[in-house]
Amino acid sequence: MGIHTYFQSLTDLERIIRCPGKFKFQAHSVSEHSWKVVQYAKTLADIEESNGVTVDWKKLYEITSSHDYGEIFIGDIKTPVKHHSLELRAMLQQVEEGMVAHFIDEHIPDEFKPIFRRQLREGKDDSVEGLILEVADKMDQVYEAFAELQRGNTEKEFIVMYRTALIKIKEIKLHCVDYFLKHILPDLVREGTRSPIDIETITNEALSS
Repeated sequence: MGIHTYFQSLTDLERIIRCPGKFKFQAHSVSEHSWKVVQYAKTLADIEESNGVTVDWKKLYEITSSHDYGEIFIGDIKTPVKHHSLELRAMLQQVEEGMVAHFIDEHIPDEFKPIFRRQLREGKDDSVEGLILEVADKMDQVYEAFAELQRGNTEKEFIVMYRTALIKIKEIKLHCVDYFLKHILPDLVREGTRSPIDIETITNEALSS
């Protein structure tokens, strides 16, 4: 019982593999994904601040480091499945949030419950920090899919993942998105020219859609 249970549960995130059921040259766990999202978000937030935007760093670290904690209870649902419809996505989110709330009620001491409810909430919203989380999350999808495509993985799901994530990123109005599209993505695409899959064409189609 108590916070020990929470700390112990974090190990479960190391065992949950992202994009389950598909062949991968390199599998990634949810905990690895969460760590990378925090790293992306730090740099994205720095870009925002360099453009005069105020960032709540405490909130940013809380929501980025804990944004997938609920997958301990439901696992990583395949992207095409969980985004099949808005209704299904809402239902899955409701189940996940309900199980997180139940976990907090059952195991976290009363004096810390408000803190855990804040930290383990769904962090993606219209705030600067919530949008940065969205971009960072989608950036890791781009890099995960890119790594598979670069190695010649012909699973269609990775093309869909790469393309869908890019489309989502370009729709978000942040300075860091402009920087990513102008300075970071071109480097990634140039590196992808050695891939047997035409990453440049896929990228251009996603950006023009």
